[in-house]
Amino acid sequence: MDRTERFYKIEMLIRSRGGGGSVSFAELMAELGVSRATLKRDLEYLRSRMNAPIVYDRPSNGYRFAAPAEAPRSASPAHELPGLWFSEGEIHALLTMHQLIQGLDEGGVLARHLQPLLERLHGMLGTSESESRELMRRVKIASPARRPVTPRHFELIGSALTRRQRVHMNYFVRSRQEDTERVVSPQRLVHYRSTWYLDAWCHHSERLRRFALDAVRQVRLLEQRARDVGLRTVESELDAGYGIFGGAGNGKPQWATLRFTPEAAQWVRHEQWHPAQEAVLEPDGALTLKLPYAEATELVMDVLRHGEQVRVLRPASLAALVAQRLKEAASQYSAA
Repeated sequence: MDRTERFYKIEMLIRSRGGGGSVSFAELMAELGVSRATLKRDLEYLRSRMNAPIVYDRPSNGYRFAAPAEAPRSASPAHELPGLWFSEGEIHALLTMHQLIQGLDEGGVLARHLQPLLERLHGMLGTSESESRELMRRVKIASPARRPVTPRHFELIGSALTRRQRVHMNYFVRSRQEDTERVVSPQRLVHYRSTWYLDAWCHHSERLRRFALDAVRQVRLLEQRARDVGLRTVESELDAGYGIFGGAGNGKPQWATLRFTPEAAQWVRHEQWHPAQEAVLEPDGALTLKLPYAEATELVMDVLRHGEQVRVLRPASLAALVAQRLKEAASQYSAA
């Protein structure tokens, strides 16, 4: 029985005596199968680190939960240990997930709201503050080219999404280099390549749109209820083609066919470029990859990333576009 299970067992034994009843120290030792010193440490951790209102009842020579009037200020009147069904391995996995959230969350909004849970998890493991810091340093999340989002904007939009409210946004359109005013009904938050996007019904254009949250200049909640759009509709319209802007407004998706060299295929064969992709490993070790796209910009960038180790087989228009970009890139060096 690990420490987390012992905590749960102690709570259950005391709680089962309800109505002011108590459990003796000897009975706790027998049920848990631990030494006197271990039980003392467990009781102290439950009281000091987990805020459990456990008190020693001298008349009955046992332990019970304190009545509201005698409970210490740090203890919650409705005390309950969260997550005590987790094993230590599961707690470590949760701490790792917390690091992942911190890596995705530049402004610390999500991590800040999860901090109380994080502190409880550390308490359940019995780690000191220095041990906790060392544990958290053992996981590193690298997010290159991150575009941070204003924390307050993220909070307001997240709140509108869960409460099903509309929001008014001042949104900067990079392609036109201008500020626009939008009223939108949030449908889904998307994290993609180190930044956040909002899928929403735009009441100005009367269609689904995807907005980069780092381009939001101002945002405020509105009282009107958000327009509900089914998630299947959101997915079919905004996730149909390749890349973050491969959906609504970019026309009917067409299919690209790419051929990667055997060397590049060792990595690409394990990558998912699009949920609907078709990948075929050729006898010579090369890989043929087919995937849908509606807007070519991001697909071209990812093809160029593989340089001479990939060739666009079709359509001809995509192959010509990649060839043109390669010529333009080469010209930057040939002129030197």
